[in-house]
Amino acid sequence: MRRARSTIFAAAALLAVASAPAKAQSSTRGSDSSGNRVAPSRTEVKARVDSLARAFLAEPQSPGISIAVIRAGRDTLVYEGYGKSDLENDVAATPATVYRVGSITKQFTAAAVMRLVEQGSVHLGDSIGQYLPDLPRAWRPVQVRQLLNHTSGIPSYTNLGDSWAKRWGEHMSPDTLVALTANAPMDFAPGTGWRYDNTGYVLLGMLIEKVSGKPYAEYLDSTFFQPLGLTHTLYCDRAPLIPHRSRGYQRDGKSFTNAPYLDMSQPYAAGALCSTVGDLARWNLLLATGKVVSPASYARMTTPEGNAGLNHYGFGLVRGAVGSHIMITHGGGIHGFITSNAYFPADSISITVLANAAPSNPDALLANVARAVFGIPLEQPATSQGSRRSP
Repeated sequence: MRRARSTIFAAAALLAVASAPAKAQSSTRGSDSSGNRVAPSRTEVKARVDSLARAFLAEPQSPGISIAVIRAGRDTLVYEGYGKSDLENDVAATPATVYRVGSITKQFTAAAVMRLVEQGSVHLGDSIGQYLPDLPRAWRPVQVRQLLNHTSGIPSYTNLGDSWAKRWGEHMSPDTLVALTANAPMDFAPGTGWRYDNTGYVLLGMLIEKVSGKPYAEYLDSTFFQPLGLTHTLYCDRAPLIPHRSRGYQRDGKSFTNAPYLDMSQPYAAGALCSTVGDLARWNLLLATGKVVSPASYARMTTPEGNAGLNHYGFGLVRGAVGSHIMITHGGGIHGFITSNAYFPADSISITVLANAAPSNPDALLANVARAVFGIPLEQPATSQGSRRSP
């Protein structure tokens, strides 16, 4: 893994992979007289998270953040906004602030594909060429499962560097996004390696449209957002008026500027959604408890297989841990925003941290929030620059 060093690179990643722990620096509550760890109280958790959030903003990592920590969908430990969602208009960040969530989008796309699999309309072993026959010849044999877990070998348009960056302002159809790397060689033969691939998720969006007969944004809205009560989750086009929408910023040292423009047609099914910490907490619980896809489908989404195993990557979700606590996670990096979202299934704990600046490191903040909740030692991030890991 190499570490992103600029806003451009962080935006291209559209990903959060769970960071490895660093050296412990401090701790929450200790042990009782018998040596058993004592879980922190609600007041202690809230105080610790407030302290972590203030330190994140003071560095400064981001103008604003929103954090939710919710147990079992009903026991709210933390539900707060800190700092500013809009510096120019002096608007405070709140739990209702709407952020671009980048590659958190991928688990929605993966869940949509698994819905089609459950219906018998798609099979994981199908080649993408069965549905999209006009793709480049080398791409057509790639299986649907290989698109879902980044083992397809199809080159990602977000790895094109300046040749992509100079076109950020253009509206691009999915076909145009595909054409950006259509003539590039495969990164590896399908199924023989692993590389994070946004083009693969563009193809999954096209698959959803082809099979469902609906535009990607409409399918997600009618299948997930409306039925599940995700009232602040949507395809994040620039044109519509979205109440409480945060501005996104580029960080340069200790100063911020407005993030570069990106036409939101380009992230598409790989990273174009907006949401709130509350909606993502609700989604985490519903997804994990069989309300979105079947338990068998969720198990497939959260169980890395083959060459994806070394990167702990399932279908749109990463399997990690904080201490001994298993974590199902994914995040995102997109122009002006870095996000981190996790569910701890054995604990029924959802933690979401959304930040409105890139580069920043909400992954490390989320991990420390989790440690505060579980009463285990906190960790000092490896670098104060807070840049996101990327593949």
